[in-house]
Amino acid sequence: MSSPASPSASPLNAAAIDQAHQLYCQLTGQSLRLAFDRERMWYELLRAGYSLADLRQVITYLQREIRAGRRNVGALKLSNLLQPDRFEEDLQISRVRLRPPQPPPVALRPLPPALSAREQEQGRQRALEYLRRFKSTLR
Repeated sequence: MSSPASPSASPLNAAAIDQAHQLYCQLTGQSLRLAFDRERMWYELLRAGYSLADLRQVITYLQREIRAGRRNVGALKLSNLLQPDRFEEDLQISRVRLRPPQPPPVALRPLPPALSAREQEQGRQRALEYLRRFKSTLR
């Protein structure tokens, strides 16, 4: 089983927990108080190494799935969202590629350097000569 995201750069303290809760409330349009039980759930999730960017990704993924009718609005319920196993699964699913990656772009070969006016004229004369020969074989 893969490990969660790398530990966040911000220290795990009351401010980090409050910031995560505020982001959740902002993204979901809810106004939930941050009681001790919720603080503990946030603490466990952040201690597992998940970041605010991970939280944003999971919430926007769940909102997209709910709008498409593939998930129930209960998926955004804080007590469901903050279960580390469920959070990890939703985060990983949000990153799944449903199509194979695009092939790398083909490197274009650089164009040969432009011919000088003299070389261009010689090429035209050769082409005219080939056309004259070709026409004479058709007669």
